[in-house]
Amino acid sequence: MGDWDEFVGEEWVRPNVALAPRTTYKVGGPARWLATPRNLDDLGLVGRAVVEAGVPVVVLGRGSNVVVADDGFDGVVVCLAEGFGQVRWEGTRAVAGAAVALPRLARAAVERGRLGLEFFVGIPGSVGGAVHQNAGCHGRETKDVLVSASVWDLRQGVMTERSVEDLELSYRHSNLADHEVVVDASFQTTPGDPGEGERLMREITRWRREHQPGGTLNAGSVFKNPPGDAAGRIIDAAGLKGLRRGRVYVSERHANFFVAEPGATATEIWELVREVARRVEDRTGIVLEPEIRFVGAFEEER
Repeated sequence: MGDWDEFVGEEWVRPNVALAPRTTYKVGGPARWLATPRNLDDLGLVGRAVVEAGVPVVVLGRGSNVVVADDGFDGVVVCLAEGFGQVRWEGTRAVAGAAVALPRLARAAVERGRLGLEFFVGIPGSVGGAVHQNAGCHGRETKDVLVSASVWDLRQGVMTERSVEDLELSYRHSNLADHEVVVDASFQTTPGDPGEGERLMREITRWRREHQPGGTLNAGSVFKNPPGDAAGRIIDAAGLKGLRRGRVYVSERHANFFVAEPGATATEIWELVREVARRVEDRTGIVLEPEIRFVGAFEEER
């Protein structure tokens, strides 16, 4: 795939970097190259290198909905550095860098008496990931509060401003390609009582603690909810709580969460996801679509 030093040669581009510590499952192999651009100039260099070397690229945020293959990713993984981790205010709008953690954004808004983003406290991802996947919880989605996002095209080396309509945001979906990097996003808020925002965030946090398997290695919801139903309810009704593949099992607390034990592999997660989907389809006719993203080569792709 060529020598990246001739393209970049910077300390923020490193070869053969472990990705497991950068995901919530803590499994998977290394990235052939890891780029942690600090600013738009760095992103431009990454884009030029990707094009000239002809290598695959994937953008990784906080790794809260990603499973990296055991063999890793034979390409370039882009993780935005702290230069993309700032929040600024433009009137009632919060403009947050793509690397900003969603719970941090929710709390920062409430502290300023700006409401509407409280649901983000329940999503352990980043702003960039929220835009890419239209993340949501507790009846709210990113598209409900997003005004626009700045997107850098690594292939073209240009920045565009995308509206919700431009991004074609729908349930856990956007039209963003792997070579398109969310740089920042603007969110609409409304003036309000910080105490009310704090109350709602506590309620969301309490609900998560009571209903989800906290303190475990997982990537949140494994499957998207089918229209008018909940994936967790369907998996539970199929009697699949506790189903195991190696060191990964379906949570007894919430059936749409799959928990990994120490020493688990990405392949075990992949196999359990496929087995649950197969059994649900066989028993109910419902086709469950994964919400978590598999990065790298897995068995059926080899």
